[in-house]
Amino acid sequence: MEQSNKVLDKINSIEKALMILMVFREGRPSWGVRELSAHLGFSPSTIQRILQTLKSYGFIRQHPNTRQYSLGNIYLSFFRVLQDNYPITRIAMPLMKRLLSRTGETVHFNIIDADCISRICISSLESTQELKAGMPVGNRAPLYAGATSKCLLAFSQQEFIDKYLKKIKLEPLTNNTITEVEQLISELKLIRERGYASSLGETFQGLGSLSVPITTFHQGMPVRATVSLAIPEVRFNNYDHRKKCIEELLLASKEFSDDSGYYR
Repeated sequence: MEQSNKVLDKINSIEKALMILMVFREGRPSWGVRELSAHLGFSPSTIQRILQTLKSYGFIRQHPNTRQYSLGNIYLSFFRVLQDNYPITRIAMPLMKRLLSRTGETVHFNIIDADCISRICISSLESTQELKAGMPVGNRAPLYAGATSKCLLAFSQQEFIDKYLKKIKLEPLTNNTITEVEQLISELKLIRERGYASSLGETFQGLGSLSVPITTFHQGMPVRATVSLAIPEVRFNNYDHRKKCIEELLLASKEFSDDSGYYR
């Protein structure tokens, strides 16, 4: 315990603030002071002081009734800045609008997150149909679950895939999630052969997904991304509609890669 306290004492205030912000995730969007204290090992007074500072700048907000803390709305402006300045999303937007028009389904654009174990949605256009599947910007999922994630993993370098499979545990998100490594490896091979990924109910029950790989360049380096369709199960199971969606995605994949200067 004494050794642990010495380690915590060496962490400066900025690092503590960042550690606090990083615990506000999709699975746990709100926290109380004592919960944060127990989770991170900082004293309640330290947690309270940092939260109040973050709150004063809009990074954190506090619910008036529960007194729980959650992320502030300031991050929405950060997302807009990232989307406006990230060249991939600028090139992708016309093709995403075309896909939305031709398929009627929610279109979203994803990259591998900085943690190298999940994918993150960085741009999304929602279907205008009454029954639709949503995919909000910032949404994350592990790289083994869902068409978008599997597509990103399948078209990554083999060295990256090998390292990922060694360090990750395939935990089920639904009854349809792949949890066997050999099955996942076979699925990745199939995705590479046909050029697209498909899934139904692997991350959320009732949600179908189709995804194709995109390759472009950012700061001189190749960047892997995917453009995907989120489709309600009832329309996903319609063979003709699913076939049309796959055809439109494959066309968009080629057009995007060509427009961004990548030639296969």
